[in-house]
Amino acid sequence: MREITIEVSGYPPAKNEAKSMLAAGHVHAGRVMALLCAARDAAGPGPEVYFSVVSLGLELVVTSPAPPPSDATNYLGGVADVLEDKGSRGDLAHLGEFAHFALCPNDRQFHEVRYRWEHGPDVGYQIRIWEL
Repeated sequence: MREITIEVSGYPPAKNEAKSMLAAGHVHAGRVMALLCAARDAAGPGPEVYFSVVSLGLELVVTSPAPPPSDATNYLGGVADVLEDKGSRGDLAHLGEFAHFALCPNDRQFHEVRYRWEHGPDVGYQIRIWEL
């Protein structure tokens, strides 16, 4: 069973408006790039899609000194959007080398989802994705 764990400083990208988080100039553009960089580092060299078309589990653990500013569903949706294949998202040239990076073909593959907030001194999050 394949599995990947990704750790990122700061808050995860959150779906919170009609404009796509992957669009140029989105308020969470920095969070999107931080997640893409960390995911690429965790996946290592190889194919652009790490998991094929299989059922997956997704766990997101956010750590911060105070409760996070967004809710679980917005964070989970944001993370899933960033990590899925972006082939149908239009022009993503502003993402540079990450425009075609994905850990899974489609976020509909996530059939088991977990979210948890933990109190801690620093803001960051951990994502774990595994084959079911």
